[in-house]
Amino acid sequence: MKAFCRPLALTLCLACAFFYPRNVAAQDRPTRSASRVTLPSGAEKELFEAANRERAEEDLPALKWDPALAEAARKHALRMAEEKLLEHQYTGEASLRDRVADAGAHFSLVAENIAVAKDAQIIHMGWMHSPGHRGNILDPNLTSIGIATVHARGYLFTAQDFSRAVEALTIDEQERRIAVLLKAGGFKTTTGSEDARKTCVTDSGHPGKPGAYYRFETADLTKLPENLAARLNHIQARTASVGACPPKESSGFTRYRLAILFF
Repeated sequence: MKAFCRPLALTLCLACAFFYPRNVAAQDRPTRSASRVTLPSGAEKELFEAANRERAEEDLPALKWDPALAEAARKHALRMAEEKLLEHQYTGEASLRDRVADAGAHFSLVAENIAVAKDAQIIHMGWMHSPGHRGNILDPNLTSIGIATVHARGYLFTAQDFSRAVEALTIDEQERRIAVLLKAGGFKTTTGSEDARKTCVTDSGHPGKPGAYYRFETADLTKLPENLAARLNHIQARTASVGACPPKESSGFTRYRLAILFF
């Protein structure tokens, strides 16, 4: 039996296996799962553990299992099992980014590996011998993973979804995270200010009369934006008010929008 690969996906295919990366029949129908997979088992556990063994050998942190990613992967694996060709997006199907977001994941980066083969060992070996798939598994910027396998027609249809996870924080929690960073820089900081929150919502200008103000969006609240951090020592005012608000656009990627007023 022959196996075919999409151009540039693999230079060498294993027998009866198809592999595709992204860093974006009525008879014998696949078994469907109605519940979210909290922890992996069977072939999914085998692939999960294999991915983290590879990362451990490269001194990379282990990927955390994300049930939302696994749910998105399962929906796509079921679709793959019903189609004649493997694709990252079929006609009428949402993009990888939207599929993962719709499943409830919060992320700033997302990637996917897909394959079909006789068993998990063949799939993992094929992925690790393909630069694109290997790159996803060993990407230090990715922190979470969800895997789904569907048995159909004697094969294992598999989707492996990755993300750089972002915390789901309330407006108050976002403000407190930034306040801590500003206090570490010597600023007396308050949160929940009506003026700061109004400034966050607008695209220009500000209410009140701050000595300076700064508006930004970020996916990482463990540090201040570089251009703001570089300016802090030049801001004469030493009191700051932090306001957060929903981002202007919902692109699927998790972003925090904040404003800081300096007085």
